[in-house]
Amino acid sequence: MKISFLSDIGKIRSTNQDYTQVFYNQKKSALVLLADGMGGHKAGDLASQMTVKTLGVKWEKTDFSITEEVVQWFLKEIQALNEAVHEKGLNEKFLGMGTTLEAVAIFAGTYIIAHVGDSRSYALREGEIVQLTQDHSLVNDLFLAGEITAKEAYNHPQKNIITRSIGMPHKIDIDVVTQNFLPRDYLLLSSDGLTNMVSNEEILKIVMKNKTIEEKVEKLVTLANEHGGKDNVTVSLIYFEEEDLND
Repeated sequence: MKISFLSDIGKIRSTNQDYTQVFYNQKKSALVLLADGMGGHKAGDLASQMTVKTLGVKWEKTDFSITEEVVQWFLKEIQALNEAVHEKGLNEKFLGMGTTLEAVAIFAGTYIIAHVGDSRSYALREGEIVQLTQDHSLVNDLFLAGEITAKEAYNHPQKNIITRSIGMPHKIDIDVVTQNFLPRDYLLLSSDGLTNMVSNEEILKIVMKNKTIEEKVEKLVTLANEHGGKDNVTVSLIYFEEEDLND
């Protein structure tokens, strides 16, 4: 398995509130985390880094061997994180802090995604791209209800309003997706700084090119900035190889 990630401030923002990192547990199973923070000065930075680092350090102490253990761990620990981030956000200095979260644990032949917010996870296989997560946003709710079209959703002025995040004052619903993978599959995690600037077709074209995984990640970030770079841009790309099925 190969993993590459990159985070960029973009062309407009004065700070980067995105954060991504990879951690390994006692059995060398990877946990890839990506968070897109929100809030006032430094609050978004703190929320995303606190979420990623807290969850990552806890993962390093685990030795899970079955999928259901990971699912239950995600539900428990992310709920606890939600409470901790909310409590921190009661401090006037960090008022309103919160963050999205994409968390992907990878085992032999399987990955488990925990998802909160409007960052996204995509599976890419044999020339196809599939969005694995649903945005927890006002605009996506309107789209799913049939009140607006996909085109209207893409250009909607309230696109940045999310309905679920880490740091809410109540218990949150956490989406969990479990998928099998095959050799030469890709899994892409990204903040909305990529997906608001780069189309699925453009993402697919770049990832399927005969380039290194690092070059693909760099090109995705570069293209988001070339298209305006209106937000922080963060990408984590995972490539599965034959031996990953047997680890």
